[in-house]
Amino acid sequence: MIDTRPSRRGLLLTAAASSLFTLDTSLAQPLSPTPACQDGVAATLRQTEGPYFTPMSPERADLIEAGMPGQPMELVGFVLTRSCKPVPEALLDLWQADSKGDYDNTGYRLRGHQFADAEGRFRFRTVVPAQYPGRTPHLHIKVQPKGGRVLTTQLYFPGEPANRRDPIFRPELLIRTAKNEGSLAARFDFVLDIK
Repeated sequence: MIDTRPSRRGLLLTAAASSLFTLDTSLAQPLSPTPACQDGVAATLRQTEGPYFTPMSPERADLIEAGMPGQPMELVGFVLTRSCKPVPEALLDLWQADSKGDYDNTGYRLRGHQFADAEGRFRFRTVVPAQYPGRTPHLHIKVQPKGGRVLTTQLYFPGEPANRRDPIFRPELLIRTAKNEGSLAARFDFVLDIK
């Protein structure tokens, strides 16, 4: 029989997350973790990098530039080990299409990287990407612990009709979302394949 009660560690992570998920004080409640971390949980799935990665992105958490169209969103979460321990200073490198489904392949629009804090927390402010032919809306991200192996994956949005038609889509990579006065709060916790 599987014990579905929250673990002590899970409760501690939830408590630590309360400050992370109130960065936008207009949010009514924190979003639940993805996945709810328990000792021995499976690592986050790897997915293809795709053709649009550009190395050497600027270090920044806010990817929204002045006058940029699109629905604003804030993606927050933790980088954790399989035993639910925080991964401090993990590198997170995010890139995505814009609100029209286009990538900037000559510059660094909607591209950036940052390092998780001492508790493994991260935050990106960006816009919701649009779908483009053959792909549902998604975010690309690389996560790397200090001196460790890179996890390359993609994150998806719940309720998108194109999810069913996208051959790369995986439900395990759905972010948790909540709408708030024209913006979107989003959460995803990365679990790296390390103990």
